[in-house]
Amino acid sequence: MKSINCNGTLINLDTPKIMGILNSTPDSFFDGGKYNSEASIINHVEKMLSEGATFVDVGAYSSRPGAKHISEEEELARISPIMKLLVKEFPNLLISVDTFRSKIANHCIQEGACMVNDISAGNIDAAMFATIAKLQVPYVIMHMQGTPQNMQLKPTYNDVVKDVLFYFSKKIEELRTLGINDIIADVGFGFGKTLEQNYKLLKHLNLFENIDIPMLVGLSRKSMLFKPLEISQNNALNATTSANTIALLNGANILRVHDVKEATEAIKIVELLNKN
Repeated sequence: MKSINCNGTLINLDTPKIMGILNSTPDSFFDGGKYNSEASIINHVEKMLSEGATFVDVGAYSSRPGAKHISEEEELARISPIMKLLVKEFPNLLISVDTFRSKIANHCIQEGACMVNDISAGNIDAAMFATIAKLQVPYVIMHMQGTPQNMQLKPTYNDVVKDVLFYFSKKIEELRTLGINDIIADVGFGFGKTLEQNYKLLKHLNLFENIDIPMLVGLSRKSMLFKPLEISQNNALNATTSANTIALLNGANILRVHDVKEATEAIKIVELLNKN
């Protein structure tokens, strides 16, 4: 059984789960600036939970390609009030904090988050691995070539699937040595990958089951979906559901999404398929 321990609750990931996205950034690629009041945040979280989300991923640093870099102080000022609000309004909520900074991760776990989602897998903040080892919380390691500011300039691989697999094998070995048990892998669609590289990873996602840890997939409304179809993010829900279904058929354990209802339906359909 693939499972993770969140605040003392064992979450079975053999049945895929949904991580709903809550961005507190003014410049996120899809929903930037949308949830900037207590009422809008509470309503959005209530909606995601009612539609089937198990986790809510809270981020205050926009990691879209070419995004503006902000200071640790600004990130903390954005995320801390939201953490307090969520813990007060939803005391049993399983909160993931989307950050690559160890101090932000530590602060949010102390506030009540139960998981850290790090787009850099410890590459930007050298103190992150030691912080996770101390906190003993589930840790999402994502593959990213470069930084959000430069990752899409010229992504280059010998073989994107083999290179990302090797990257994870080294990271997992390092984390296990530190005594970190609950590790989740995210191949990082759109983070330092060309269109072709993204689709190669999606096609061969099942190979990542060989690293024997749960897989989180973040495809929701990304440019790899809407650009080839010559549509906007706003019209990319159908493409997102199609891609999420492919990911589920290839072994995804957690879907990180903006649209929870549709992801829940995709999981139910694939579960029915797998029972027969």
